[in-house]
This record gives sequence, C-alpha cells and structure tokens, in this order.
Amino acid sequence: MTIHLPQGPYEPRTTPLDLAPGGSPLASRTVFSAAHVVADPYADVSPDGPAAVDWDATLAFRRHLWSHGLGVAEAMDTAQRGMGLDWAGAAELIRRSAAEAKAVGGRIACGVGTDQLPAGPATLAEVKAAYEEQLTLVEESGAQAILMASRALAAAANGLEDYLETYAHLLRQASEPVVLHWLGPMFDPALEGYWGSGDLDAATDTFLKVIAEHPDKVDGIKISLLDAEREIDVRRRLPGGVRCYTGDDFNYPELIAGDDRGFSHALLGIFDPLGPLAAHAVRVLDTGDVQGFREILDPTVELSRHLFRTPTRFYKTGVVFLAWLAGHQDHFTMVGGLQSARSLPHLAKAYELADRLGLFPDPELAESRMRALLTVNGGVR
Repeated sequence: MTIHLPQGPYEPRTTPLDLAPGGSPLASRTVFSAAHVVADPYADVSPDGPAAVDWDATLAFRRHLWSHGLGVAEAMDTAQRGMGLDWAGAAELIRRSAAEAKAVGGRIACGVGTDQLPAGPATLAEVKAAYEEQLTLVEESGAQAILMASRALAAAANGLEDYLETYAHLLRQASEPVVLHWLGPMFDPALEGYWGSGDLDAATDTFLKVIAEHPDKVDGIKISLLDAEREIDVRRRLPGGVRCYTGDDFNYPELIAGDDRGFSHALLGIFDPLGPLAAHAVRVLDTGDVQGFREILDPTVELSRHLFRTPTRFYKTGVVFLAWLAGHQDHFTMVGGLQSARSLPHLAKAYELADRLGLFPDPELAESRMRALLTVNGGVR
C-alpha cells in the first residue's frame, strides 16, 4: 500500500530486519547508546515546568538497549538535559537507571553537569560545587561518570586557566576514571568557546592538557563536534590507555572502523534508534570484517545526518519520533513539548529513511502511526 508523504508517494516495506536480542558480547569496541526519556502523556504540565516522565516506558527502553549488548549513556543530551529535563528529573533518572542496570547486568555511564544552578551568573566555586554534587550522586549509584560540558562554566570562565583548574579539581575528586565530554555549540549554543577559546586548535590543546595531566583519572573522551578530521587528530594525541568515544553522528562508521593508527569507540545519540543494527554491525567488526561492518552502517548515515541537521540540538525530536513508530512507546509526546520542534516534512522523511533501513520491528504499526500523524496534522491529500 502506498502512503502519501509530503515528499511524495512511498511504498513501505513489509518485513523488518531480523535483529533479535542476545548474541555474543561486543568485543572489539565499547559502545554506548545515549538514550532518550519517555514523557508521561497524561501529565498536566507546561513546557517550562518540571518534566513528567513515564518511568516504566523509559526503563523498558534501556532494557531494550542492554538486551542487544549496548551500554547506556544516561542523563545526557539525548535525554533532554537542559532542554526539558531539569536536574531533579535527571537525578531520579540516574538513580532508577543505575539500579536497573545493576539488576540486569547492563553497562551504564551517567552525565555529570551543573544544571542544578539557578539561572544567572555563577562563580567558579559554585560551578565546582555543583559538579561535585552530581559526581557524588553518580558514583554512589554505581555508574561511571561522564563529565559533561557546563553552560555555567562557559559563562564563568575567564580563560583556559579556569578550565584547567576546574577540571583538575574535579578529576582529583573522582574515585574512578571518568569520560570527558566536549559538546560543540551546534548541540548547545551556550557552549561556544568552551575550553577557553573560540579557536578550535587552542581549545583542543587545552582539552588535551587536562587529559595529559591526569591520565589515570580519564577512561576516555567523547567528542561531539561533527568534525571527523579533528577527532582523528585528537585520538592520535591521546595518552596510552585513554579511549576516544566518537560522538560524531555524521561520520561514525569510518571513525569506529578506524585506520592503521587507531579507532574510536562509540557514545552516540544516533544509536538510540539504530541500537540493534549498530550492535549487529559491531559483532561483524569483531570478526575482523571491516567491509561488512561498513556495508551495514554506511547506509544509516543519511538518516543520521537528516535527524541531526541544523538546528542540530533538535535531533531529539526525531529520535523520540522513531521510538514511537518502532513501538517502544505508545505516544509521540516529549518533555518540554519538544515534539513540536521539527516539521511534518522532516518527520515524514525520517520515517521513510528509517523504514527503508528496516528499523521498525513492526512495519505495519509504523505505517499506521505515520498515517495517523499525517491525518492529525492535515498532511493527508
């Protein structure tokens, strides 16, 4: 049956890919999916109020990712930190997800930031204290910590020395090695000039200096700059034993595959909708079949680039939309009302690209939900 999308008629596929849970543990790469949260659609809340989360559906989605062998990167940008999910909601998410990970034997790492600080200027001392509070919660939950970039630090720092001192202080406090996360301004405009400079070469030098001075406290780094060449350059300059987790949702197949001088592990938002397919691809890579790995993941890049197109920070809308079409949740409602952040043509194209890849476990369900969205939004012609 043909479905008439804004971009033209499309004939949906009738069979999904065979990507059942289970399989051998991922061996050659450490792979995290940054996971979205599921809103409570019946909560009477406003977009600027505290998030109302459907905890059962949210945790069920994490079990889905773990069942395919992926780790979960929790309370990150994909979970709408700072875009609908406040610190109170993030703290509860961390506690619940860490407990669930322990129960099922899943790997989990959680974001540590400063988003409990009130709006307005903050001192460096207040920034450090906020980071420390969140670091304590994550470590007490039993999860690995990911030190995320901080809007408050970006506003308070007067130069690279403030970054060096702040991160040195935090790494001394960490009881276990952490992941350092460099999130670019395409994901959050408030992070422009992070690491003390708008010049990326200078910022990179500061970032690497933090790592070089504390290699025993850094498990790895996550770079989300959508710049493959810069990631490769940084990867090659890391101290031995410090991993690079790609956060590049435009170039992840080539970065994970690597070259004769190294490769990237993965911590990606696009692996939320691609989870089962990504796990399958890495198992192929585990056998040494780089070409087979690329043949599986390369065709997914068009979908990822579509979801992460400018303004990139609204990629979360497409991620949750695909989760709804795939049957992981019963509605297309997001915390903060973010379901309205992408246009109907954008969502329709995401549906088409995902369906062509065979990502929907029940293509008929996905098609019916796409038709319903078109009807509600006046898109049926």
